[in-house]
Amino acid sequence: MDSWDAGLAGLLAATMGVSLLANALVLLCLLHSAHIRRQAPALFTLNLTCGNLLCTVLNMPLTLAGLVARRQPAGDRLCLLAAFLDTFLAANSMLSMAALSLDRWLAVVFPLRYRARVRLRDAALVVGYTWLHALAFPAAALGRSWLGFHRLYASCTLCSRRPDPDEHLRFAAFTGTFHALSFLLALVVLCCTYLKVLRVARSHCKRIDVITMQTLVLLVDIHPSVRERCLEEQRRRRQRATKKISTFIGTFLVCFAPYVITRLVELTTLPVGEHWAVLSKCLAYGKAASDPFVYSLLRHQYRQSCKDILYRLLHRRSLHPSGFTGNPHSQNILPVSE
Repeated sequence: MDSWDAGLAGLLAATMGVSLLANALVLLCLLHSAHIRRQAPALFTLNLTCGNLLCTVLNMPLTLAGLVARRQPAGDRLCLLAAFLDTFLAANSMLSMAALSLDRWLAVVFPLRYRARVRLRDAALVVGYTWLHALAFPAAALGRSWLGFHRLYASCTLCSRRPDPDEHLRFAAFTGTFHALSFLLALVVLCCTYLKVLRVARSHCKRIDVITMQTLVLLVDIHPSVRERCLEEQRRRRQRATKKISTFIGTFLVCFAPYVITRLVELTTLPVGEHWAVLSKCLAYGKAASDPFVYSLLRHQYRQSCKDILYRLLHRRSLHPSGFTGNPHSQNILPVSE
């Protein structure tokens, strides 16, 4: 194994560790906080988190083993299962992110009607659709024997082993359709919804800025430092919305676009380097590690839930094993009534 393979193996191992810890923490927050679970986006987050965990514990270790050994890391049945899950989880992850963007668009554009119309039942229907949509492609690939170990990516995924030109053409059409109805569809939804959210957020910021400036004009005796802080807060508020939208769309493109483009280039006569192919696969896996921070752990509700979990753990450790604090013999004191 050369230095490139060693570096890629280290990157993949680090991605596995971060993904496992971060997604497990999100799952703990969902189990701990009833307030988060009552909200419709929690179902999308749960679907995304469970998919990321499944990818972390099955697909990533097999890819790491395939990268180190440079051969199929497991038996045919396990590799077939991993390839089926790889295709399903990739499409399900993209569609789940699109569903989250639609949910936020509805919450921002229709804030008064959102809670009354968007319920857990509606979220469950959307999740059900994402599952059916994502399952259709690996099921079709399984019927055509297009699932197996791909040496170029050192992983069990979509691949065509037959040199027949007609078979290659059919596989190319299938691969293009798969990425068009997963990656491209999700990207269009993300861009349309989040740009609309950004436009509404900027409109709200302008209204707040107008009210703030009118208030500052009326307060003639206000200290210059207070006025400067108000103006600085206006600038930060405008930048905050732009940074969030850029993070949502940027992480999606950085993680998935190289892998999708590589899969499409592979279908042509252009050569694809092995190291680049594995790196693009690692970037796609990196979405499982970044999703918990982008969609969950940096939000106030999840941060508060993490603090509550940490407080309970520390509080339990501070208690005496018998369940009492202070004097260990206090449990032998009889009540006054006795």
